[in-house]
Amino acid sequence: MSAPEGSRPAPLRNHVRELWQAGRPSLSVLATIPSVQTVQVLAHAGFDDIVIDLEHGPIDLATAHAMIVATAGTPAVPYVRLPWNLPWLAKPLLDAGVLGVIFPMSRNAEDAAAAVRAARYPPRGERSWGPFYAPLRWDRSMQDYLDTADDAVIVALLIETADAVRNIAEIVATPGVDLAIIGGGDLATDLGHHGRADHPEVRAAIARAEEAILASGVVLGGAAPRSTEQANEMIARGYRHVSLGFDWALLQRGVAGLMTGLRR
Repeated sequence: MSAPEGSRPAPLRNHVRELWQAGRPSLSVLATIPSVQTVQVLAHAGFDDIVIDLEHGPIDLATAHAMIVATAGTPAVPYVRLPWNLPWLAKPLLDAGVLGVIFPMSRNAEDAAAAVRAARYPPRGERSWGPFYAPLRWDRSMQDYLDTADDAVIVALLIETADAVRNIAEIVATPGVDLAIIGGGDLATDLGHHGRADHPEVRAAIARAEEAILASGVVLGGAAPRSTEQANEMIARGYRHVSLGFDWALLQRGVAGLMTGLRR
């Protein structure tokens, strides 16, 4: 399905980018269960993106590829969360068709620049050629994909350390960074308040990061696992990427609700 000779291909569409451009939030979920079927259910449930979690989920590359394919036919955009901030880890997931890459433990502008280079082809970056399966996922010719992928792929950084908060202005000033996600759990741990994201020191650090991200033009992201009220409050404060939780937590919550009140 290539463009007519002499014409430019239509840009590779990214539903999430379109939402942000319209000033609307994207609703996300993290998939940790290595299951095509789980992704199919989530993709048809209304989420705008599904983050395939290679950082904390027991998911290998082959399974991740199948999970990416399972989003086809839905608006849900496949992301991947890498296990570490090593840009080369992004290569096979991009080539399989993800349109968003989340780099964890991004501490400074150097980390941010390396992430951007990993997700863009030369001359804008250092991504090497080899997208054998991404064009198939997006129903495009190889050339159409190569010509438009740079602008479709979202580069996201996790802001989850004290270093990242100190360097936040430089991080979000890095050209090519699209999304900065504040990770309250790891930030609390890094500040010595493990499991206490509501500690005043953690809340103050989150507020500093929020202020800098909102002033930069980079999209502000975060997690609202507790309730829709929490998500709505974050959206009102300027969050445009809101994660509603993990697949395992949604499953656990649903089962708990089903069991509550039963008489045995």
